[in-house]
Amino acid sequence: MFPRKPQIHQVQPEAAIPGGEILIRGEGLADGMAALQPQVTIGAVFAPIVIGSDSLVIVKVPENASAGDLVVGRGGDTSAVWICDIGIPVAENLHPVTSPAVDSLGNIYTTFSGSRGQKVPVAVQRIDLNFNVRPFISDMMNATGIAVGPDGLVYVSSRFDGQVYQCTMNGNMSVFAEGMGVATGICFDEDGNLYVGDRSGTIFKIAPNKQIFVYATLEPSVSAYHLAWGPDQHLYVSGPTTSSFDCIYRISGNGDVETYYRGLGRPQGIAFDSHGNLYCAASYMGRKGVVKIQPDKTVSHFLSGPGIVGLTFSPSRSMLVTTTNAVYRVDVRIRGYKPF
Repeated sequence: MFPRKPQIHQVQPEAAIPGGEILIRGEGLADGMAALQPQVTIGAVFAPIVIGSDSLVIVKVPENASAGDLVVGRGGDTSAVWICDIGIPVAENLHPVTSPAVDSLGNIYTTFSGSRGQKVPVAVQRIDLNFNVRPFISDMMNATGIAVGPDGLVYVSSRFDGQVYQCTMNGNMSVFAEGMGVATGICFDEDGNLYVGDRSGTIFKIAPNKQIFVYATLEPSVSAYHLAWGPDQHLYVSGPTTSSFDCIYRISGNGDVETYYRGLGRPQGIAFDSHGNLYCAASYMGRKGVVKIQPDKTVSHFLSGPGIVGLTFSPSRSMLVTTTNAVYRVDVRIRGYKPF
């Protein structure tokens, strides 16, 4: 005997972008009869059913979905509304390879990185608060990692020439550091030191006076492609390998490397919230998206979506997610951690 109306007990994960999958658990969601198969809407848009049963429905988030009400219908009955955090695209036709950066005003910076050695018309785009996309940096090859420094300037690594560039708000560019190998991920700590990952596994530390040190060395199979400074004053590093059981590493102030968490598929961009939870673009238990790792190492699937390479938090407490060709804003109402 089925409940009079479908009942939603749980929706996982709590956020998604188009192309991601949402698991809906409950009662009376379907009864096996063709006339009473479930229909799921997100806002005003129907979501395609991947799996449908009485207690579990899996749907794919359609391209034109936006944040709004999730409802399961069966026959003439509908469930109570469940609020969904669905990402909306703010820029498309890009080629990011890691996380975006955000300045104190909320402007977003992201790359059109291109293949190695490819010269593209615009290397870095700036997206303003109205989602207008404008060229920011043009004369750079293979723009890779991006970070906004404590001085308010934008720093960009190039995996083509091994340099880190310093860019003013009007797009004037100068070389800040060179000789970084195949320069990839970058981030700042609370003292204004800049860390730069080399694809060979070396991590450089550049002091505010531009002195350069070798901060740590990972095994060569780890690309140090993505860096984040944690609220515990440790450097966190991820980089996808051919393994399906990859690690996130934590590096202490004296350069000691330890495995922070093992068990992710192709971990990429990482970021912290103000409570010390770490978010990583990765595959977890066969599901792609963003995972959340709490300080006690409890892991959950936080956001579902394909092709995600990076993420960060905006001043408005949204999560900004980069895929291989776009940037999405997801209004998750989470304050990100900033070291300065």
